[in-house]
Amino acid sequence: MTHNPIRPWRNIDRRKSRQIMVGNVPVGGDAPITVQTMTNTITSDVTATIEQVQRAAEAGADIVRVSTPDEASTAALKAIVRESPVPLVADIHFHYKRAIEAAEAGVACLRINPGNIGSADRVREVVKAAKDHGCSIRIGVNAGSLEKHLLDKYGEPCPDAMVESGLDHIKLLQDNDFHEFKISCKASDVFLAAAAYQQLAEATDAPIHLGITEAGGLMTGTVKSAVGLGNLLWAGIGDTIRVSLSADPVEEVKVGYEILKSLGLRTRGVQIISCPSCARQGFDVIKTVEALEKRLEHIKTPMSLSIIGCVVNGPGEALMTDLGFTGGGAGSGMVYLAGKQDHKLSNDRMIEHIVELVEARASEIEAAE
Repeated sequence: MTHNPIRPWRNIDRRKSRQIMVGNVPVGGDAPITVQTMTNTITSDVTATIEQVQRAAEAGADIVRVSTPDEASTAALKAIVRESPVPLVADIHFHYKRAIEAAEAGVACLRINPGNIGSADRVREVVKAAKDHGCSIRIGVNAGSLEKHLLDKYGEPCPDAMVESGLDHIKLLQDNDFHEFKISCKASDVFLAAAAYQQLAEATDAPIHLGITEAGGLMTGTVKSAVGLGNLLWAGIGDTIRVSLSADPVEEVKVGYEILKSLGLRTRGVQIISCPSCARQGFDVIKTVEALEKRLEHIKTPMSLSIIGCVVNGPGEALMTDLGFTGGGAGSGMVYLAGKQDHKLSNDRMIEHIVELVEARASEIEAAE
């Protein structure tokens, strides 16, 4: 639960789930909601894949998934695992031997559907490999790849079909005395995904991995994910998330963090509060915010910065942020520190000076910690 006794309307009561470990990262229980992404390089290209994993981790990814469609991919995993700064999840479909090879290579988690692995003996072999090598498992139900018998039973992908699929997969793992698993039930339809997740949350205490699958490009996918994941997270559902975008994996991480930050569930880096700008603006708000977002990407320390074009809302917003700048007249504006007016600043020095102030404040916070 996020606890805010002064503003109780900001509280979110998180669903109670049991906790598992994905490598050294706890998922579920009272652990922070983790942000994931997935590489889109050819996994057997070790150099390219490591570089992408490292960029995602630098952007804030807690966990990164890699696709392992063939033996060349699993053969590359050992080197990738060795260089990865975060736990890796191997994405497995159908071929049980890829799961065993990935576990042996040292990945932290296997993403599988136990029912697609094959016979009970094959499931048993995969579970044994996971146990032997300390892997957790993610059961990944997807509306686009439901089992034929469930489609025959329900007529189409629907929440009941997705949850039944997930519970069937859970039983396969539990029958093999394996309990270190989390589960997802993704769909590209926001309504279907949300309804399935709500039902799943009541049916199991397993940690839940949230995602709106195949959400689209950077703009459309961000909106769909914010609507779908935001509603579920606000309701307390979700222990780890992945925003699926047809974009650079780093963008997925950024969007995931912004969704969590907007709900007060995670904090990382500078949260810029800015106005849309209008004829009252005392400086070019849009260009200034674009420049500051790029210049402040390296800051990981949580803090807030308001950039407001005029004095209508500027002073009020500055009261609520660590640093603020409000546009004025004659080519200058007012700098606010900790909600209070501090000094005037000319517009032409604004970006450099604000970057300096943010960096200095970040150093102060880090030193105090």
